[in-house]
Amino acid sequence: VQQVFKQLFYMINVVALNNLLLRKDVCSWSTGMQLRFNISQLEEWLRGKNLQQSGAAQTLEPLIQAAQLLQLKKKTSEDAEAICSLCTSLTTQQIVKILNLYTPVNEFEERVTVAFIRDIQAHLQERNDPPQLLLDVKHMFPVLFPFNPSSITMDSIHIPASLNLEFLNKV
Repeated sequence: VQQVFKQLFYMINVVALNNLLLRKDVCSWSTGMQLRFNISQLEEWLRGKNLQQSGAAQTLEPLIQAAQLLQLKKKTSEDAEAICSLCTSLTTQQIVKILNLYTPVNEFEERVTVAFIRDIQAHLQERNDPPQLLLDVKHMFPVLFPFNPSSITMDSIHIPASLNLEFLNKV
């Protein structure tokens, strides 16, 4: 059950983050607020079902950081440093793409300046991020089956003749 929910939450993360990276109309402060609220509801649900050890919440980390990125101030060099230290699960390319797509929803907000984006790129230039922008939708976590040894010894097993397994020999 834990492995199923880990995979399911990963898919939620991938679809939401990829949509965020591809759609300018959703890159805003209010979307960041909505995402963070919905993610907290998912995390609360995991706690309520006693699934916090499944690793499902950790698969949402890139989406959480993207939501926080949408909510942070984006003006000064200190803001750039804060973004760089906070967004460790996002690649440089993803951070820059979100900042480029960021769209103010009211007159009190301003667009992200080119100088600020260059500042972010300068802070993150030493990162060795993979070149891909979008997350892999087809990624599957390995399924692990726990090993439970049997208390029955092999020499005490009786194989019925009706199974027609005469080729098996007890050693």
